[in-house]
Amino acid sequence: MGGACDKEFHAETFDQIPELSKQYTMDMFKEEGVDHLAAIQKMQELMKNPEAMNQWFDDKRKQFETLSNR
Repeated sequence: MGGACDKEFHAETFDQIPELSKQYTMDMFKEEGVDHLAAIQKMQELMKNPEAMNQWFDDKRKQFETLSNR
């Protein structure tokens, strides 16, 4: 998803990925890893702009669909 590490999420549909990412992010927030906290902050900033957030989500969905078509 473009976060602080190379964690991979596997799902049947793109719509499952955000929930997996959310759970992982909560776990990393609890561990207080500096890199993950910076990625969380970056995402929070992105979420303040709905247009930018929608564009980011659309880009990630396209990446998922490209990978799932292989």
